[in-house]
Amino acid sequence: MLLKLHPENPSPRNLKKLVNCLKKGGVVIYPTDSVYGMGCDINQPKAIEKVCQIKGVDPRKAQFSFICHDLSHLSTYTKSIDTPLFRTLKRSLPGPFTFILPASKKVPKLMKTKKDTVGIRVPDNVICQSIIGELGNPIMNTSLPEGPVEEMANPEIIHEQYKNLVDIVVDGGIGGTEPSTVVDCTKGDEPKILRKGAGHLALIA
Repeated sequence: MLLKLHPENPSPRNLKKLVNCLKKGGVVIYPTDSVYGMGCDINQPKAIEKVCQIKGVDPRKAQFSFICHDLSHLSTYTKSIDTPLFRTLKRSLPGPFTFILPASKKVPKLMKTKKDTVGIRVPDNVICQSIIGELGNPIMNTSLPEGPVEEMANPEIIHEQYKNLVDIVVDGGIGGTEPSTVVDCTKGDEPKILRKGAGHLALIA
């Protein structure tokens, strides 16, 4: 299903339809502040497994991130972090960053890496914020399987490719073509850039 949501003022009716799908174990594709992402409710193990099947990855080796509404989720899903790191996060989020942080025991086992870390995202995107707000907990997020960048920014083309694999593709307009900047905050005192993307390095300096 292709579900249209206004990028600045999502329809409450369509938003509810999307969230109900997530609560029932559905897999959805949606816009972020970088590229379109694919995900599900973090509390739905079968949905997480389905995402892994679509991506062709082993759940135990996959590196997924959480899309959170704001930094209030940090205390639930990550271990305690020091003040300088929290300031870096607060300065950078919401924004096109994925921060790798030490995972707490609340992170579902399927989503923990062998290094016991979790990726946290707080996109500067109204649709994402609205989904999480209505759902009440983060959603698991991953990028779409590799494809032509321009095509992967167009929700109609995405729908044609994935309509038989996922439950809903959100049409929130043309998306970005650059992924989030991935920052590892688990090694040493200084954050380490693992992937340069849409987030500018100056924001975390």
